[in-house]
Amino acid sequence: MKICGIVAEYNPFHNGHKYHIEKTKELYGATHIVAIMSGNFTQRGDTAVFDKFRRTETALANGVDLVIELPVAYALASAEQFAFGAVSLLNALGCVEMISFGSECGDVSLLEETAGAVLFAQQSDEFFMHMKSGDNYPVALQKTIEKFYEEDIIDALTAPNNTLAVEYLKAISEYGSAIKPVTIKRVGTEHDSGKTSGNYASASHIRKGILAGEDMSAFVPSLPESDHADVRNLETAILAKLRTMTPDELEKAPNVITGLENRIYKAARVSTNLAELYMLIKTKRYTMSRIRRIVMAEFIGIRKSDIKNAPPYVRILGMNAKGREILSAAQCKLPMDTSLKALSESCDKARRAAYLEETAGDLYALAFDKKRVCGLDYTTKPIIIG
Repeated sequence: MKICGIVAEYNPFHNGHKYHIEKTKELYGATHIVAIMSGNFTQRGDTAVFDKFRRTETALANGVDLVIELPVAYALASAEQFAFGAVSLLNALGCVEMISFGSECGDVSLLEETAGAVLFAQQSDEFFMHMKSGDNYPVALQKTIEKFYEEDIIDALTAPNNTLAVEYLKAISEYGSAIKPVTIKRVGTEHDSGKTSGNYASASHIRKGILAGEDMSAFVPSLPESDHADVRNLETAILAKLRTMTPDELEKAPNVITGLENRIYKAARVSTNLAELYMLIKTKRYTMSRIRRIVMAEFIGIRKSDIKNAPPYVRILGMNAKGREILSAAQCKLPMDTSLKALSESCDKARRAAYLEETAGDLYALAFDKKRVCGLDYTTKPIIIG
């Protein structure tokens, strides 16, 4: 057995994801694949287009053997916190030898050098000077890197997949983990591109097509036989929640720096849709994706303390026969189960994490044209194949 971890959202699972899995097996000899996957909310600060159980089913049908949920507090966090949560789960399994990620450069050595550059830059006076002047984190980091490093590091840091890969490498280093990083060079279209290349298209392009009712079948191995979620169906609910919160309550969400809570408070009282809300909150210091994540965290009730430590359990969303082999080989350091209820009873931190997952699921149920009932995180059975 050679077990490899992949961190993904599969929102939705497309041909690029399938290529990544196939090349990981071909080039690095992976025999078993475990995916750490975001649940019903994603790192873009959005709803997943299909629910986590349908996405799990598609992943298991296309090369993944075991799917583990990334708790919602980490799924809606910054790239650094997202990577930290995911790598901590892979590390906790005690049997994962590799982590495979896509990148624009396809060069692990360059990415490791870039990770070192980022760690240096984050501690430099230059970086803090740019942050103090009002630059947001990515801009301040980019300016600092440009001052101290050569073009290859600068170019590596500007590519979206490379940026997330760097965070995985930093998390592996922080844990002192023996997991070996490997990378697959991205093919087809660029991240978030609106263009297509043969049977490849970016996940964002495919999502837009699905929401518009277009045929996206050329770019995916298969689409779930399910209705899709749309964050616009949650607009009124999100605005209603924010309008009932005080600035002090708003300040408790992750990544809210003192002062932003007042902007959110004021914006919520005059905005009539999400686009308007985001624009009124936006400042030079905050990227739009960060604003969206903060708003979703406020909506669900996620607090800064919820991402202070590593995830408290391993929740299994689905597996096949080879997935059971992974579980047999695991020497897991955390409670592990398919049952959210059972996991919630393991400790106070687990109870809190499970509550947030339940809340996220109940709110996500309203994102469909045909609304769903509450409690699906406790009543939906895991996806077991073979």
